[in-house]
Amino acid sequence: MRVLAAMSGGVDSAVAAARAVEAGHDVVGVHLALSRMPGTLRTGSRGCCTIEDSMDAQRAANVIGIPYYVWDFSERFTLDVVDDFIAEYSAGRTPNPCMRCNERIKFAALLEKALDLGFDAVCTGHYASIRTDAAGNRELHRASDWAKDQSYVLGVLTTEQLAHAMFPLGATPSKAEVRAEAAARGLSVANKPDSHDICFIPDGDTRGWLAERVGTATGDILDRDGNRLGSHEGAHAFTVGQRKGLNIGVPSPDGRPRFVLEVRPKENTVVVGPKEALEIAELAGSRFTWAGLPPADAGNPFACDVQIRAHADPVPAVAQVRDGELVIRPEQPLGGVAPGQTAVVYVGTRVLGQTTIDRTVSAVPA
Repeated sequence: MRVLAAMSGGVDSAVAAARAVEAGHDVVGVHLALSRMPGTLRTGSRGCCTIEDSMDAQRAANVIGIPYYVWDFSERFTLDVVDDFIAEYSAGRTPNPCMRCNERIKFAALLEKALDLGFDAVCTGHYASIRTDAAGNRELHRASDWAKDQSYVLGVLTTEQLAHAMFPLGATPSKAEVRAEAAARGLSVANKPDSHDICFIPDGDTRGWLAERVGTATGDILDRDGNRLGSHEGAHAFTVGQRKGLNIGVPSPDGRPRFVLEVRPKENTVVVGPKEALEIAELAGSRFTWAGLPPADAGNPFACDVQIRAHADPVPAVAQVRDGELVIRPEQPLGGVAPGQTAVVYVGTRVLGQTTIDRTVSAVPA
């Protein structure tokens, strides 16, 4: 096949591209320029998609022996990921920009351009697997190394996108093996640190970054009964489950710490309470998709596992489509679930689908 290898400049995408070549595919490497800030440089393991990363990807492509290009997706990235991130926080939700990037950039904008240019598939260094069932339908599954499994952030992929996706690292037993392979291939990125944090906030100061773009406005911090406990400089700086940075100054009656339970951007208020009030008995979202064939009858409750964060453990649950929402009820309450997060539904190792959480139901009523 003609394969477009998305090369981030890291070790995973470099080895994935090399494996695609070894498998006999006609491979072209491409690095996505997602920022137009000329001075952007990686700091340690923070950030990604920088000038330094572009140069690393170029060197890897040269060693592998494939053509290499840099495509400017900065405008699309700003609109679909950065602006969405700001809008979600401003609306009191907790977004996952990596999910949006996979959904709207790597497997929407990039795949669309790749198909227009005659490529058959897009190859990435994600740790996930694609399997084909007896009827020939493609399914997204967890990687063999659960510690590095990235199927959660790929849960937004649709059936059409799975048809043109390739993940050569899915069956790799460990990240150490990938690094050893990169070193054996002479790739200079063999020992390059993994990136983490939000790529467009490389210093990790999300609160400060948002304050510069949304501004600050004094609002109230309330308890669950509506009593005023203190003030803050902008509700957008808080997220459900947060404990630090509340600066209330007044201890709770029982002396226990308080946590953010709810963010109300229209009133610019933040509601806090005890940790047990973070327990969620139900979550639901109307923006849901299926990764491959959907359940035969999604309107009837079906058993599944739900995962609400990239590195969280899956939790047994029952789900169904009801009144235009994917409604999920975990067997045991989940802690710290916030609107805007993504709930990915699994059946065994298979990613069945996902939804952006619109609402939650507390297991501890006010």
